Amino acid sequence: MPTSAQQNTIFVIDDDEIIRLSCEQILRKSGYTVETFGNGYEGIERLKEVKPPLLVVDIKMPELDGFEVIKRVRRIDPEVVIVVITGYATIETAVDAMKMGAYDFLPKPFTPSELRLIIERGFERWRLAQEARLLRKQKEEVERKFVTLVSHQLKTPLSAVKQYLDVLLFTNREKLPGEAVEWISRSQARITEMISLIQDWLMLAKVERGALSDRGTSASVAKIVDSVLREYGQLPSAGHLTLSSEIAPDLPMVKGDEVSLNMLVGNLVSNAVKYNKPGGSVSIRAGREGNCIKLEVKDTGLGIPESARSHLFEEFYRVKTRETQDIQGTGLGLVICKRIVDELGGTIEVDSKEGEYTLFTVRLPVSEAKKEAESAEAAGK
Repeated sequence: MPTSAQQNTIFVIDDDEIIRLSCEQILRKSGYTVETFGNGYEGIERLKEVKPPLLVVDIKMPELDGFEVIKRVRRIDPEVVIVVITGYATIETAVDAMKMGAYDFLPKPFTPSELRLIIERGFERWRLAQEARLLRKQKEEVERKFVTLVSHQLKTPLSAVKQYLDVLLFTNREKLPGEAVEWISRSQARITEMISLIQDWLMLAKVERGALSDRGTSASVAKIVDSVLREYGQLPSAGHLTLSSEIAPDLPMVKGDEVSLNMLVGNLVSNAVKYNKPGGSVSIRAGREGNCIKLEVKDTGLGIPESARSHLFEEFYRVKTRETQDIQGTGLGLVICKRIVDELGGTIEVDSKEGEYTLFTVRLPVSEAKKEAESAEAAGK
């Protein structure tokens, strides 16, 4: 968070000394702290240290023009408010500056009142952005505490109750009447559903807090697919199915951590297993597509009615047909998949034909480290 002095600071970058002096005099009279720079390099270096709320920059400058200054400043401090000034004002220039991340545009020559007005609006925007950021942090803190409460105060005792029932049924099955065994078994099933719902909800909360993109980690799709297929291949429900994979060799790492990507692939494979038909198959394919890894999970199962496809990524939505009514689920699996993919900057699509197949296609960005290595290798050739 900027200090009180920094909160009142404006940087002016312009190769025209008269403009720099004019801006400094006008803005100092209005109570602002002003630092001026004759070229973009000096302003950027100073900005790394001070991080002012607002930057005024000229578009037409030798060596480093205003567009390049905006691009570099945005990488250093995404929150700084940028006002562009230029004597070559056109609608196209203004639009280009806005696309680069500028807040507003002031053509030369300008009056002191015009400059003060645009600066006041810029500071108001910065203050609102800071308040919004503070509110987001407070909201995230409340959510974090609530997630912790749910995790420890609900999940832990539910797991304990399930263990008690497991022991009770294992040690007293022969002594208990059939009706009691059935009640205990139903209780176990319901507790398992609740634990699964809590786990899914916790993962959803984690994704919504931006916990995945903050890590800056990468993972191997081939390794994750292999792990998921081994896990689901051991389940009784997959005993009547053929599970297979076709992974391109030497696939680069993708952006994201192994835990979240395991859940992404696991949820897709879980659905492919649950909604399949006896003697059916689940196949996974992965390969390079431009700067992405394309992952496909296809089953030969029940398919998805066309009317349901637009609702698949809604919370707690489940496809309800005669064939699916007895299949257990939380209605959050695909929601989690969508949130994970969105946060990692990828896409997810579904194609299906009722009674024949369902195909989920996921595209995930290649890890930035891999891209940089490939660029360096290409430059060296």
